[in-house]
Amino acid sequence: MNIFLTTAQTVQKEKLSLTTILKTLEDLYNVKFSYVDETLKDLSLVLPDRDFTLVDILNFISTKTPLNFKLLDNRFIVVTSETLSNDSNFITQQLEEVVVVNYLTSGLTKLNDGSLTIKPETFGILPGLIEPDVLQTIQALPGIFSVDESVSNINVRGGTHDQNLLLWDGIKMYQSGHFFGLISAFNPYTTKSVNVSKNGTSAKYGDGVSSIIDMQLSNTIDQKFDAGLGFNLINADGFAKIPLSSKTELQLSTRRSLTDLLVTPTYDQYFKRVFQDSDLNQNNDAFLSKNENFFFYDVTAKLLYDIGPKDKLRFNVLVVNNSLDYDEQSTSNDRNEALNSKLSQQNLATSLMYLRDWNTKWSTTVQLYVSNYDLDATNFDIINNQRLVQENEVYDSSVKLDINYKHNQNFNFSSGYQFTEVGISNLEDVNNPVFRSYIKEVVRSHSIYGEGGFLSNNAKTKLNFGTRLNYFAKFDKLLVEPRLSFSQRFLNYLRLEILGELKSQTTSQIIDLQNDFLGIEKRRWVLSNNNTEVTINNNVTVFPVPILRSKQVSLGLHYTKNQFLISAEGFIKKVDGITSRSQGFQNQYQFVYDTGSYRITGIDLLFNKQFDAIFSTWLSYTLSKNDYTFSTLNGGKPFPNNADVRHNMSFGGVYTYKDIKLALGINWHTGRPTTHYLGVNDSSTDREIIYDTPNSNNLKDYLRTDFSLLYNFDISKTVKASIGASVWNVLNQKNILNTYYLLNDNNTISAVENQSLGITPNVSFRVNF
Repeated sequence: MNIFLTTAQTVQKEKLSLTTILKTLEDLYNVKFSYVDETLKDLSLVLPDRDFTLVDILNFISTKTPLNFKLLDNRFIVVTSETLSNDSNFITQQLEEVVVVNYLTSGLTKLNDGSLTIKPETFGILPGLIEPDVLQTIQALPGIFSVDESVSNINVRGGTHDQNLLLWDGIKMYQSGHFFGLISAFNPYTTKSVNVSKNGTSAKYGDGVSSIIDMQLSNTIDQKFDAGLGFNLINADGFAKIPLSSKTELQLSTRRSLTDLLVTPTYDQYFKRVFQDSDLNQNNDAFLSKNENFFFYDVTAKLLYDIGPKDKLRFNVLVVNNSLDYDEQSTSNDRNEALNSKLSQQNLATSLMYLRDWNTKWSTTVQLYVSNYDLDATNFDIINNQRLVQENEVYDSSVKLDINYKHNQNFNFSSGYQFTEVGISNLEDVNNPVFRSYIKEVVRSHSIYGEGGFLSNNAKTKLNFGTRLNYFAKFDKLLVEPRLSFSQRFLNYLRLEILGELKSQTTSQIIDLQNDFLGIEKRRWVLSNNNTEVTINNNVTVFPVPILRSKQVSLGLHYTKNQFLISAEGFIKKVDGITSRSQGFQNQYQFVYDTGSYRITGIDLLFNKQFDAIFSTWLSYTLSKNDYTFSTLNGGKPFPNNADVRHNMSFGGVYTYKDIKLALGINWHTGRPTTHYLGVNDSSTDREIIYDTPNSNNLKDYLRTDFSLLYNFDISKTVKASIGASVWNVLNQKNILNTYYLLNDNNTISAVENQSLGITPNVSFRVNF
């Protein structure tokens, strides 16, 4: 990354004003310097006759002048004559990591290790979004989408949602959505940054065979009070960052739905989308009436305590909750009967973290966390006089130690250890006929990792290589998982990227029956048991659940010049150990158990052009082929994955004029695979639908247009506000997300179609203090 070489040779040791130098840097590096003119007045420098990186020139200026530099949001650099904080070396180091700033929109940054960073506090706007919803935002990236428009079913390069590792300040989360999947469960206004990685991830991460979504809260005390309040047509929220002393800070946030207090057009559309295939819409209205009551909330708290210059303590708590109940009424023999069915879903997480900087080179972090997920449902069937109780509970506790050593600007090393104990239980209790099943599995794992990083002096070459060792005592199994991230810049504007990884995980989600948990949250968490055969315990069938294991490699080429990005990344990924029950089949394989794998090959393309801070437009496209292979299904021959969306494309633009931001986007992809029926088998011993070859057909193409508008204004010098409006699916396109078939009593077949959200408006108002 040679910069200033041409300039230095041209001026032949002539003095350049600091204003000229900084403007040249802005053009070459697509950064912006913020300063008071008086700060640079009468300052000039003679540039040494050698190659420079951006960090080199900033360090050189700092040694020759009273100026200091601080990076904000990987693009904006503040120039001051004050002393920088202790983390200034880290901040300038981050400049070398940046490949593209304002990736699609402000607040999105592409790094040269293949990952992406999202900064919600500086997030601009995306089509259909007026708030920085993390799990909605990442779906604008190539290779990431949801086959059913939800944040609780995100498919990253063909994987299912349970194959994504979601971390909230280092804690593994098992619930990702509010409104049962339409809204992210994580408050964006207290999230400092989100790192998203599809491949080549650090060896410090376990689990997540498809992706890592690492959400981090602010971890520094800056002695500034900050607070905000806001609402939209679904929920209201508030947050506050409160300095308690020079060494202590409290961060709070809360959010609650308005759905049980106020019925809005947005709520109507969400309700239709979420509950269209649930028990609320499956009952016979001639016998039953429903009076649903639904709400959700989340609460977060983080206490920061700086013991001294080298020692810090951090304590976190998070509660995420969804709750639904509704009445079922029946009139029989002039007798009225009413029963209440209900569903609750909650994730409680807490952690304690101790950080120590031993010196300028060594630092350690120790974290202890507990994450508890609980899904409970009670479902009454008045007509059949039946009550079904279901519960799925996850208890995850972990201790992590991270050791970091920075030898110099070129070399850094990290290592660590993690102990994890995960217990998952599943309960089913039926009163008619009497049946009770309770299964609990516990897996303990010990993991160690080591990783080294190299960055060349000219910042053209970056290499991260590490290995993670996972030992599962219950299975007496040791897995070795190497990780690789390599980046090489050449010809100034081109960058070659090679990423690779092996990963494993012992947790996954399955579906026993499509109407489990009232048909709303059908998926339940289970643990790998590593069994090779089906066993029977107390008349309960325990199916083998292998450890999920993935291997992936990708090759990318990226061209960046004059705020124009062309990116192409080819990838091959294979995941072994999946079960048929984890894939949500609703064809001939719905009740068939088998284990197998999926293999996806494809290419992610992105074209992104920015016109300073005024306009950004992009076109992303993914071409992929994703196939299952099971030992017995389809005769052992490969067939299309349920998430095999062959072509996926999005086009959008963001326009900013002063305090107004506009965004318009179009999303299109080919329909997901489906299985047609051929007829009905009505023999004396069997009665079932006869299906065509599995996933041999496709639904109609999906098309959606979204729009967003945001206006920022000042109420006073210290109070800022914003008004937003969005329309999801502006053209009210009737997209079919899924189709399956039911066999009626008269031997006729009826088709059930799950539709996407219709035209869905939303408005918001926020005030920040």
